[in-house]
Amino acid sequence: MNDALSILKKYWEYDSFRPLQEDIIHSVITKNDVLALLPTGGGKSICFQVPAMMMDGICIVISPLIALMKDQVENLKKRGIPSLAVYSGMSFTEVKQTLQNAAFGNYKFLYVSPERLETRLFLEFLPAIKPVLIAVDEAHCISQWGYDFRPSYLRIAALREELPGVPVIALTASATLNVQNDICEQLKFSKAQKRFQQSFARPNLSYSVFEPPSKQTKLLEVLQSVKGTAIVYCKSRRQTQQVSDLLKLNKINAEYYHAGLNNEQRNDRQENWINNKTRVIVATNAFGMGIDKPDVRLVIHYDVPDNLESYYQEAGRAGRDGKRAFAVLMHNANETDELYAMIDLRYPGEEEIRKMYTDLMNYLQVPAGIGEDQSFEFDIARFCDAFKHNILKATYGIQALAQQGLLSYSETFFTPATLVFTVSKSDLYEIEKMHPSLDPVIKALLRTYEGIFDYPSAIHESLLAKFTGMKAEELKKQLVALHQLKIVHYEPQNEKPRITLLQNRMYNENFILNMGDHLKRKQYYKERLDAMIGFTHEKTTCRSVLIGNYFTDNSIQPCGICDNCLHQKAIVLTNEEIEEISAEIIKALNSAPCSPALLERQLQRFNKQKIWKLINFLLAEGKISSDKDGNLKMVN
Repeated sequence: MNDALSILKKYWEYDSFRPLQEDIIHSVITKNDVLALLPTGGGKSICFQVPAMMMDGICIVISPLIALMKDQVENLKKRGIPSLAVYSGMSFTEVKQTLQNAAFGNYKFLYVSPERLETRLFLEFLPAIKPVLIAVDEAHCISQWGYDFRPSYLRIAALREELPGVPVIALTASATLNVQNDICEQLKFSKAQKRFQQSFARPNLSYSVFEPPSKQTKLLEVLQSVKGTAIVYCKSRRQTQQVSDLLKLNKINAEYYHAGLNNEQRNDRQENWINNKTRVIVATNAFGMGIDKPDVRLVIHYDVPDNLESYYQEAGRAGRDGKRAFAVLMHNANETDELYAMIDLRYPGEEEIRKMYTDLMNYLQVPAGIGEDQSFEFDIARFCDAFKHNILKATYGIQALAQQGLLSYSETFFTPATLVFTVSKSDLYEIEKMHPSLDPVIKALLRTYEGIFDYPSAIHESLLAKFTGMKAEELKKQLVALHQLKIVHYEPQNEKPRITLLQNRMYNENFILNMGDHLKRKQYYKERLDAMIGFTHEKTTCRSVLIGNYFTDNSIQPCGICDNCLHQKAIVLTNEEIEEISAEIIKALNSAPCSPALLERQLQRFNKQKIWKLINFLLAEGKISSDKDGNLKMVN
């Protein structure tokens, strides 16, 4: 372990390990399979990067997101550690060169997606790469995503058959006991496996839940009370822009972020936020995973997530520097109904799955008894148009067929082309007169896609071509022409999605579905949603305790600073206490801004929970505020 500490000091410039890191590293270098549960900001990457540096060979890191891979590879390179990544969008030549470098160069890390592990090219190079360690980052995705829309996660264990004796470390910030067991089972962990779990307590993070008459008003109140960098999570791309616009109108420096933006836009907005040029990033859950920004003071959920795992991970991006931070969740009654309505949409019934299969086979023109291993280009928009399916319902129906082992689909299945107008409506009128040949496409876009002036909309070229009477290739040329003239910003689909049949088309009488597993997944999804809704509506139990209990961490004590702790009946403030404590807080802050911890020490003769109840009251009243470092100060 002296070698481990030397590596930590040399490359990361830390003098000591955080809790559990040393135990995890020791277990990895002694070739145990390891499951490590560390909270967001708990230093998960160190747990596989340091032992990999101690081993003679390369570590394969399986990671779910391109942005996450790029970020970690860039950070390693800055530390002088040679690292590589293979991700979608790279050409065949680039992928082959990267794998050759991994096999024959002096590299320590190779980052790949789970889908990449199954490609012929990767498997050809694997014997020459000779990995000494496999790290599965964000391992909860095996259970959370693998059954739903990334089946390759369930096939990571096949890599172990190619690499007998190579240890695996799986890392995540959040996993219930069931998910932990599932991760270990799916990765074929040995009986000598080791599990390490740090406490889920975040003593510096204050959780609050509100059911406000107006979310917009409450959002502005919270952002005006708590200064510093913030994230606002929304459920839809459209809503991210709407909320961002609201904040800008109220003189709050904000920008929106979602997966529909092009790479340059996403990178620019992320960098501006990380470097504090943008105060508030309004994002879908596509944002935040793997981003190392310790000074986030506030995370607001504008909508209720569908599970506590996601909520805990996203809220946990606040206060990673150990200073006071706030996690605020807003909800209303309609949201609960909508979330429960999604259960039947995400997990269609047996007859709906049967009909989706029949329609899909008819669309692909596959006769009964043949089709195994055949691959087809697939346009989901055209399919839905032909068979009158809702596109979201079709998406989940096809996922269900993939889960049944009947077919597979390409990883670009859910990345349609996007387009947004970059000129004003008044300028567009003049442009149409100057370029009459483009007029039919412009009009078709305006009539087909609402809001296409305001935010990038997913467009389906085949349907647009049908609407205009053009051939698809001609339509795409016109869209490119509009892009080149800077009339629109057009991001074409990178490659055509494909469906591959894994079995011959079944005859109706032989079509048997395994609904048992499907219904288990549906029930599990509902149980997780129940826990999230229960957390939202709970009015008495400490929120840190609720989260700890959900993740089987029963050691957490009431935090004293969440909304429920502050509203406990035991914390009753007399008028005299309100006046006395408020006066002491104001007196202390009139002298100079100070951290909450320092304020607590100055007022230690008072009950801590009463102090925080009055701090939150004074913040809500706008009499004091919190700056970007979490320090409290008087409002002039």
